Amino acid sequence: MTSHSDDTLWTRLFWRGLAAVFAFRLAFMLFFCQQADLLGDEAYYWDWGRQPDWGYFSKPPMIGWLMGLAGWLTGNAEWGIRLAPLLLSTGTLAAVFSLARDLYGARAACLAALLIVLTPGNAGLNLFFTIDAPLLLAWSLAMLALWRAAEEAKPAWWLVLALALGFGVLSKQMMLVFPALALVFSAVSKDSRPMLARPGFWLAALAGMAFITPVLMWNARHEWVTLEHTRHHFDTESLGMGKWLGRTLEFPAVQALVYTPVTFATLIFAAWLSLKNWRALGSRERYLLVFSVLPLLGFLLLSLRQRINPNWPAVFYVPLFILAAAWLEGRLPFPPRSAWKKWSLRVAGSVTALLHLALLVIFLTDLKGHKKLVEMQGWHETGSQAGAFLDDIPNPRRAFVLVAGYRYDAAQLAFHMPQQPRVYRWSKTADVESQYEVWPGPEERLGDDALIFQPGKEAPAELKAPLRACFENAERLGRIETPLGGGHVRYFDVFLARNLLTWTRAGGMTSAP
Repeated sequence: MTSHSDDTLWTRLFWRGLAAVFAFRLAFMLFFCQQADLLGDEAYYWDWGRQPDWGYFSKPPMIGWLMGLAGWLTGNAEWGIRLAPLLLSTGTLAAVFSLARDLYGARAACLAALLIVLTPGNAGLNLFFTIDAPLLLAWSLAMLALWRAAEEAKPAWWLVLALALGFGVLSKQMMLVFPALALVFSAVSKDSRPMLARPGFWLAALAGMAFITPVLMWNARHEWVTLEHTRHHFDTESLGMGKWLGRTLEFPAVQALVYTPVTFATLIFAAWLSLKNWRALGSRERYLLVFSVLPLLGFLLLSLRQRINPNWPAVFYVPLFILAAAWLEGRLPFPPRSAWKKWSLRVAGSVTALLHLALLVIFLTDLKGHKKLVEMQGWHETGSQAGAFLDDIPNPRRAFVLVAGYRYDAAQLAFHMPQQPRVYRWSKTADVESQYEVWPGPEERLGDDALIFQPGKEAPAELKAPLRACFENAERLGRIETPLGGGHVRYFDVFLARNLLTWTRAGGMTSAP
């Protein structure tokens, strides 16, 4: 057992280390803002934030709300969007440390936090504002609140649990499994079964899950569009044995890259030793195992039938990092292996350092023109050129902006055009493919003109015939050509279409005067 003075020392070291990590990542984030534009998903979620609602096409509303808040506080500055995940992820590290300290002391908690920091997955989580940043914070706080409420029996922690659950279910559907895992934990841990007799547990679980009610009501009004989109994640395809085996092995291989190979092996080995010594484990270890190994095994089985996105199981690694740190610090009922700790930190530290160095080199040289990085390049220049076209058209107040392309094209132009206009999207089909088809379309602008941006190739193209037919007439205004490095160029053909007569997508007519 660690002494009180040791705990105080390691706690002080953690907060100083967290401040240093935050300062480094803040500086790196500001550099990154100067070198790379938003990801397509970030611009897309930012556009959601301009129209706050109880739901969106593919996600619960929290990411849109947070994007709207970040935009409102910072004047829609790119650095504001980049700062938000850094703040959320720093809060997650603080919650993980607090939980691990409650379970195994501050020294093991520091190691758990350090192992998390030294992963490519955590580096990306701090740079890109996606749904995983708020979800991981909610999950970590919920685990901390549930443990403290069960141990201390203080009503305030049931309230924290309810709020964390509510924040989580509004962030991502994955949070819905938390109460079920809590019930499994109570079933396998005799010391924690009295928790089920406490009204606070049930009230917190019900109150937290009740946050999804307005989301369900929104979906009911929109033909369950989010549920339908989520269902497509579980579509499978027929594969031969070779391809099936490769896809199945892809899951652990990608996870090893996200968390670095040696650290990932440490996590798996700590879990295996814990399961092997299940009878000797206390409620602390069983708590962590239920919230990590059980759902991860579920994902492993799911990988036998379909591809697993790398971020799907992210929350289940939080307790696994704590378990691994406890093992490496000799806090579990079986001996640690010092070599695992040494090599985990060495390899993870080297990989993380090389990752940041690689990003510096890539974005300060012509390597940033690699086709994999093109998505984040040149949107400020593209938006500036698009904004100049909007300024030059006659009577711009009676014109709207329309993008005949992918949802990311629409979102990136909406963010990077100086005017940041409301942007509509023309789809090739009548299907609802994005949030732009959930919102009212140009049918609300009948009689107005449209400035149309159509993604193109090296040779200019005519305006798509079904789109041209919606207007009285249309003329070409010019082209946008944005060099992206490495020989890549982004093209948009620009048209001015006058007097919207009707609105149609390629699938058929949807509105007419």
